Amino acid sequence: MTRVIRRYAFSAAHVLARPDWDEARNRAVYGKCANPSGHGHNYRIELTLEGTSDAGEAVDAIVGERVLGELHDRFLNQDVRDFERVVPTAENIARYIWDTLRVAVAPARLACVRLVETSNNSVEYFGSEPTP
Repeated sequence: MTRVIRRYAFSAAHVLARPDWDEARNRAVYGKCANPSGHGHNYRIELTLEGTSDAGEAVDAIVGERVLGELHDRFLNQDVRDFERVVPTAENIARYIWDTLRVAVAPARLACVRLVETSNNSVEYFGSEPTP
């Protein structure tokens, strides 16, 4: 088995705030990231795929269409349906990427989604259920 790591980048803006909370509570939990005007990041994605040695190249078009095409240059809270009710934290964005790609990259197996939000903040998501 070969493990391949593919890297991608996109830029997006978001607000970390729950719509069912008032501004004071959102500021208490999310700090300056709860600013209603939002703020942006230059995100990096690292996908770890298991399978044949050519597994990485086969997913580039899928990632381009299904992930980068949906997230790049977007205000996540407003432009991406999944984040209308889910706070687009790094953890939730990584989970979104996993859910979007998990089946689509077959026959490769998605082993990990690593999302780098800032030089000090990154997350790794390994899924909540086995990949088929």
